[in-house]
Amino acid sequence: MSRACSSTVAGSGEATPPPDLSSNCRPLRVGVLAIQGDFEAHAAALTRLGAEAREVRKPGELAELDALVIPGGESTTISMGLESSGLEAAIRRVAEAGTPIFGTCAGLIVLDRDHLGLMDIAARRNAFGRQISSFEAEVAVRGLGDEPLRAVFIRAPWIEDAGAGVEVLAEIDGHPIVAREDNLLVAAFHPELTDDLRLHALFLARTGHLDGDATAGLPAGGDLS
Repeated sequence: MSRACSSTVAGSGEATPPPDLSSNCRPLRVGVLAIQGDFEAHAAALTRLGAEAREVRKPGELAELDALVIPGGESTTISMGLESSGLEAAIRRVAEAGTPIFGTCAGLIVLDRDHLGLMDIAARRNAFGRQISSFEAEVAVRGLGDEPLRAVFIRAPWIEDAGAGVEVLAEIDGHPIVAREDNLLVAAFHPELTDDLRLHALFLARTGHLDGDATAGLPAGGDLS
């Protein structure tokens, strides 16, 4: 993969790629699985961080991506869509090749042992309750600085079991809700539904195309102005 244009950190005012596209530099190309769920909000967050967001609905659209987001939604519907579209095997291939993948809410479930089998975790569906039990909470996430992250939980899972290679980055009441393993990052909530871009910035740093602390200079409110 070619190196991205910006050598500054994601979220800083200078992170937007320069307009001169004649050089070998380019913005990060991040796919957002667009089978079901709030993929447009993820794309908007990634665009605000200077990435080029691309909707992914078929295997060929995974080509030349630097990273992939699997958004929230309904995990069974997403899994069925992956199988019918041929994306299931294709996503496994890009993950095994080292492409960073970020799964949020249902995306966390899709990446677990019982679904794509890419991350050594077992997810508990609707762990915090059904739709009526949706809530917001301040969450301390390792790697995002001292300010807690405002997290939106909608029919959210938690991680019931994690293998030895999984690093837990945040918990609620002892239940892991943010974790990473190698090139994979998962969150049980919907980071795309707030203005705080730090978790997306942390994910973009997994591409290796950003220098330094990906969230340095990025306020908790996510304002890039």
